[in-house]
Amino acid sequence: MAPTIVRDGQFRLFFFSREEPRIHVHVAHPDGEAKFWLTPDIHVAANMGLSSSQIRQAHAVVGVHLKEIEDAWIRHFGS
Repeated sequence: MAPTIVRDGQFRLFFFSREEPRIHVHVAHPDGEAKFWLTPDIHVAANMGLSSSQIRQAHAVVGVHLKEIEDAWIRHFGS
């Protein structure tokens, strides 16, 4: 299961239900996908096919939606 948290332009933010416990989010784009750690700060954990510009855009989208991501994580996985 990979619940979508939010869609923002060409980006879809989601996480997998059965993955590691450290808070993170996956960001899908038509050109590829990236995974971002959210703590201690937002940074790229993996990039599969996105350009540097798309990574910067994805990073900005994660920052804008950080509270929504954290709230969705807690609702789905607990605190």
